[in-house]
Amino acid sequence: MRGEEECPLEGAGACAAMAHMTRPRLIVLARALHGAAALLLGAAAQAQVYMGSDAQGTLVLSNHASSEAPELLLAAPADPAAAAPRSEAALPQPAAAPLSGEIRAAAQRHALPESLLAAVIAVESGFNPKAVSPKGAKGLMQLMPETARRFGVKDVFAVQQNIDGGAAYLRWLLTQFDNDLQLALAAYNAGEGAVARAGRRVPAYPETQDYVAKVMARLASR
Repeated sequence: MRGEEECPLEGAGACAAMAHMTRPRLIVLARALHGAAALLLGAAAQAQVYMGSDAQGTLVLSNHASSEAPELLLAAPADPAAAAPRSEAALPQPAAAPLSGEIRAAAQRHALPESLLAAVIAVESGFNPKAVSPKGAKGLMQLMPETARRFGVKDVFAVQQNIDGGAAYLRWLLTQFDNDLQLALAAYNAGEGAVARAGRRVPAYPETQDYVAKVMARLASR
């Protein structure tokens, strides 16, 4: 809104009085007019207002800056919906690690890091509880039938039983190989006999060497 050739107020007396107002009084008046418009028009009036005067000294009010109204009188109020932070319920929550509860329980029972069990499961089965390898290893931690029986796993496809069996085997291997994690992982993949025959070194099997490297890489990235 702005003054043009004709005064926007009714009566020449009102325009003459406005023209002689001091700047502070003009500002007060402009703000009062804007406030009244806001009450009458609601959100439509809640825009920014620029103030100035034309060549004749007439007060100019506009919703955008111009040569006649260069001074920002009232800034547009911030959108409360945009400014207010979202509640915690509305914020995206990080996804829980797959099987985190079952992994934590087995890790605590067998004194192993949760990250180790998660890394082994990821490499062994990709977190697929029904995975079966061509050699007959089954479940999340790919237990061979003999290993499952050895560590008391009755249902190799039951998530908690499988993780417990694999964790128990890893704990046994770590004890056997003096807590050398790479040897324990190699034995988990190729069997403890293969590691013993290799002189307590990672056997020179490409599959086993690749397996150990993948698990160690996952551990390093956590």
